[in-house]
Amino acid sequence: MPYEVQGVIARGKGQEVSLETVIVPDPGPGEAVVNVQACGVCHTDLHYREGGINDDFPFLLGHEAAGVVEAVGDGVTGLEPGDFVILNWRAVCGQCRACLRGRPWYCFNTHNAAQKMTLADGTELSPALGIGAFLEKTLVAAGQCTKVSAEAPAQVAGLLGCGVMAGIGAAINTGGVTRGDSVAVIGCGGVGDAAILGAQLAGAAKIIAVDVDDRKLEWARGFGATDTVNSRESDPVEAIRDLTGGFGADVVIEAVGRPETYKQAFYARDLAGTVVLVGVPTPEMTLELPLLDVFGRGGALKSSWYGDCLPSRDFPMLIDLFLQHRLPLDKFVSETIGLDQVEEAFAKMHRGEVLRSVVVF
Repeated sequence: MPYEVQGVIARGKGQEVSLETVIVPDPGPGEAVVNVQACGVCHTDLHYREGGINDDFPFLLGHEAAGVVEAVGDGVTGLEPGDFVILNWRAVCGQCRACLRGRPWYCFNTHNAAQKMTLADGTELSPALGIGAFLEKTLVAAGQCTKVSAEAPAQVAGLLGCGVMAGIGAAINTGGVTRGDSVAVIGCGGVGDAAILGAQLAGAAKIIAVDVDDRKLEWARGFGATDTVNSRESDPVEAIRDLTGGFGADVVIEAVGRPETYKQAFYARDLAGTVVLVGVPTPEMTLELPLLDVFGRGGALKSSWYGDCLPSRDFPMLIDLFLQHRLPLDKFVSETIGLDQVEEAFAKMHRGEVLRSVVVF
């Protein structure tokens, strides 16, 4: 029998979200229904609401989630009811050219559930990042479920489903931060602070946090930043160069997703340094750089989707580090809220008052 639950819906661009009845089908072949225990309010959900991803309204929001498998469909192996899982939006196919070349974190054919969740009137919903988890039960492809230790609280584990994994992975996987590196992170929200944490975990010697908000810079210090720069008060490029002996940082991570901050990242890196874009731009944004500057600086310009993570590899490892008290994931949780407080959480996020509000069921 299909499940009938309440979910957070974005019906139109810029409209406040609403709490509406959602019909969740029984899992079909290769699918699973998951009892969502917690789901973080991620900036990507706000991007969806604002039409910054696409215009396939109505959206079922929420994607940064953890919970327990309720049921699985035919043909599902390695996953069964009762398993504690983090939901991921990179369910690798194993057959595309990226997977066959041993680079599954670039999988070009990630799986989502074949069936659609709907409103009570039959209107099909577009689930955020192929998940849709601001509701008590959600339907996903079985490959979107990554089993981890049930000892981790759901409100902490779920954060790896998007923002925290994106930031940690941007530093370690994409940026290749290693022992002794200098790292600058521009934008110290949840993703930026996760990048700082990842750089610290990788052994970076100097980690420079850049933001316009002193409160966020103080948070950044709590995640391992050795230096902070308020870019309202000083030129961040000059400040980063001053803090790195005049050379620029080995790795600069742009966690805002705007042309002006990307240019700062580009010019703040060392001559052969790496720029990592993990902030999410909107469709209308464009970037203009002198081609000679691109040619003359060497190094690498990279984009990081999901921190170039492989969920089956990275999620269990990071949860184990958390359980060993070596990775303070719980520090990202600013508050726990109810399902009817998501719109208010968006406002707090916009004002920079929280790192993560987490819906707990």
